[in-house]
Amino acid sequence: MRSPSGTTIAIIGAGAVGATIAYTAAIKHLASKIILVDIDKQKEAGEVMDMCDGLCFMDTGIISGGTYKEAKAADIIVIAAGVTQKQQGADSRLDLIEKNKGILKSILKSIGRLKKDTILLIVSNPVDILTHLAVRFTNLPTSQIIGTGTLLDTARMREAVASHLHVHPQNVHGYVLGEHGNSSVIVWSSVTVGGIPIKQIPSFTTHIKKQIEQSVKKRAHAIIKRKGVTCYGVTLATMTLLEAIIYNQHKTLSISTTIRSWNGVSHVALGVPAVIGRAGVERIWPLTLSSLEKKAFRKSASLLIHYL
Repeated sequence: MRSPSGTTIAIIGAGAVGATIAYTAAIKHLASKIILVDIDKQKEAGEVMDMCDGLCFMDTGIISGGTYKEAKAADIIVIAAGVTQKQQGADSRLDLIEKNKGILKSILKSIGRLKKDTILLIVSNPVDILTHLAVRFTNLPTSQIIGTGTLLDTARMREAVASHLHVHPQNVHGYVLGEHGNSSVIVWSSVTVGGIPIKQIPSFTTHIKKQIEQSVKKRAHAIIKRKGVTCYGVTLATMTLLEAIIYNQHKTLSISTTIRSWNGVSHVALGVPAVIGRAGVERIWPLTLSSLEKKAFRKSASLLIHYL
């Protein structure tokens, strides 16, 4: 991959999430060129025109609509196309599998064989299933196919913990792992606040933990019920991933990747703590789970394996 200043990012899907990712990547100056591709060419053109009106206020050189052939030449391809929970009337992201599997397969078939150093970033839901399937549909190794996974769930957990303790979310560390969905697992044994393990904070009771667990799982539904779509949180999670890749930051993030063997789980993509750099997933972080956390993590994996 070239230096950050020469990076090209292609975003497939100009809906609320794809367009917001394109816009945010532009104003954060993450690429010299951003290509937006959508089956609805009118929507694609409108989003590009609107963003190009601000080019004189940013360092990004080119924002354009494009074809799958043009997207193929990008350093990083972001997949944000697909049916959403609201459109499908779905209670779970897993209800979107069949339609979005077909959309993903069609997109990757249209793009064709990818460059050997391309990074493929999956944002569409169900993100874990689609991340796993993308390995089948492309010529890329698993390390270069990354889903946003439980990165957003982790952010939601950190915000909820911070809100309860009246501190900033950046002071909270820890992970949510497993499915990006109803079987996600907050790894409380990993959570610290200002360097203090959460178990050492007396006000943080089992009742509070259960409340936070439920709020994390129901957060997307609560947002969709009020505004029809979620886009800002997942976009900023995607920016963190893009920055880790483009700037070779070696950040440990809870992303979705197909794992071979980790805490008793193999051959499925789901949220795990992974070190992310320019080459994609460098390694899975050897986080130790408690016996209950490991059991819940394996249960989450079993649910996803059922759909593969």
